[in-house]
Amino acid sequence: MTEIRHNWTKEEIAKIYYLPIMELIYQASVVHRKYQVTGEVQVCTLLSIKTGGCPEDCAYCPQAARYHTNVEAHKLLEYDEVITKALIAKENGATRFCMGAAWRNIRDNKDFDNVLTMVKGVANLELEVCCTLGMLTEEHAKKLKDAGLYAYNHNLDSGEEFYEEIISTRKYEDRLNTINHVQNADISVCSGGIIGMGENDDDRIGLLYTLSTLKKHPESVPVNALVAVKGTPLENMKRVSVWEMIRMIATARIIFPKAMVRLSAGRNEMSIEEQALCFMAGANSIFAGEKLLTTPNPEFDDDKKMFEILGLRPRKVYKKADVTISQLAD
Repeated sequence: MTEIRHNWTKEEIAKIYYLPIMELIYQASVVHRKYQVTGEVQVCTLLSIKTGGCPEDCAYCPQAARYHTNVEAHKLLEYDEVITKALIAKENGATRFCMGAAWRNIRDNKDFDNVLTMVKGVANLELEVCCTLGMLTEEHAKKLKDAGLYAYNHNLDSGEEFYEEIISTRKYEDRLNTINHVQNADISVCSGGIIGMGENDDDRIGLLYTLSTLKKHPESVPVNALVAVKGTPLENMKRVSVWEMIRMIATARIIFPKAMVRLSAGRNEMSIEEQALCFMAGANSIFAGEKLLTTPNPEFDDDKKMFEILGLRPRKVYKKADVTISQLAD
């Protein structure tokens, strides 16, 4: 169960996913200990550099122009403000800094040129610089790589069968094409999904299946719990339970042994005890800071206290997961 595979079947993934929760956590922990350093968690910060006004209709997103939410649209932030935010994040222990822009896709214009300059600036701070800017072409990916981009986030959100229930303005294939362009440019891929949007277990298994059968596994797999925002079509959805989060995290850990499994959106509603269970199940990355794009997130000081209580330490920058614990012991 601990080898790296790209030929998983949905039936095999389902067999893992439906294990009794304690057995699932145990098996995920065994895999985690083989491929990762336990007690080590990467701290990431996500900054919205261009907020709102997006033409997409993602049912969960308060940044869609067509929804009436409390999110105020603003144009691309200035370079100096972004660098200042990145420095603050670094001082608070973050080793990855991700910049998000509410665009459907990248366009060849002044804004993209400015983002490339921001990428260079953040990279010069010795942070893993990540972007999430919507769909892109191979040429855009190459320009980002040349500017110093380390990772690109492009979530699949859900399984292919459920996808059209939450988004109609782009196809599942469009997302897969973007991931392919990113991988071809030798940029690390960050891609996961959201649970709690009305999907069922088969849809969640479908998401993991699609990611597991890519030619190369994502280096990061975020597991997000829906944050229901007033004004969006999913505003009345109930929060998913911590057990559902754990089941997704543990299954992802087993399927993607070398990946960073990120405990992402929804963490603000979780207690330290609940987060501890997620770390036991294989999560080894969090987003820290006041906001996760536009939704509330635990602040740095709260996470520092949690790290102290749980005996966790921040993962170093640019660290690869290719060296296993057994190799370290040799």
